[in-house]
Amino acid sequence: MFVTLAVLWGMSFPAIRAGLESLPPLLFAALRYDVAGVLLLGFLVVRGARWRPRTREDVVAILVAATFLVAGNSLLFVGQQTVPSGVAAILYGLIPILTTGFAAVLLPVEPITARRVAGVVIGFVGVAVIAQPDPANLLAAEVVGTAFVVAAATSVAFGSVLLRTRSPTVGIAPMTSWAMIVGGVFLHGGSLAIGERPGDVAPSLAAVVAVVYLAVFASALAFVVYFTMLERLGPLEINLVSYAVPIVATAGGVAIFAESLTPGMVAGFLLIVSGFVVLKAEAISKELG
Repeated sequence: MFVTLAVLWGMSFPAIRAGLESLPPLLFAALRYDVAGVLLLGFLVVRGARWRPRTREDVVAILVAATFLVAGNSLLFVGQQTVPSGVAAILYGLIPILTTGFAAVLLPVEPITARRVAGVVIGFVGVAVIAQPDPANLLAAEVVGTAFVVAAATSVAFGSVLLRTRSPTVGIAPMTSWAMIVGGVFLHGGSLAIGERPGDVAPSLAAVVAVVYLAVFASALAFVVYFTMLERLGPLEINLVSYAVPIVATAGGVAIFAESLTPGMVAGFLLIVSGFVVLKAEAISKELG
């Protein structure tokens, strides 16, 4: 299941790149979440699970997830217009690090410590190694694209911590399905606001396949696997998926788009993983002990 989830999520990065060749980014993201949300919600209804939000906390939690975990995640699609699949996936490895950092600031039970600060700093050094920004050309397409990908990771991490401050009665799976549906509506509004016109889009076969893959496999099916793993394993194992995903994404990018694997990517990946290890040293020692 771990390998399956890593493959499903890892191949989503090359799929996004394929779809972006003929679909504008926000509309592309909206279509992904439209289909995925409806499929996941339908799965829950068929299984007879409790799927209706019933309380104010349920609604607030869905709106938080829709805004930060879904709509905010669309910045990844914007960034991948200029950032290779493997690089984008590596940068997404910041999410567990950023989540810990936001939790230390926003949740009183997880105070700021020197070890947590060091882990976050090491992770961002990894980002700098990958981006290698030129101070004289900070608006270069790849640098801006990298910033969008990091912003997407930041949005997801921040939203994850905000959700921990809420007390919804609805389960994780139905909350996720509603968040994708509502977030998809937000994205359609954003798409129209920035001038993306659905009538002007002529999606290629690759784009259609990408939307289907992202919605059915990388979202609906992947979340079923994720929720099953979450019930059986702890959060440490789930976080480790974030570091298997870039390996799959990079391999897919190299095989499909002839993307290159550079020493900077490898070094940045190792630094981000090191930051995670520093942050989770206690949990890792307990697991190994």
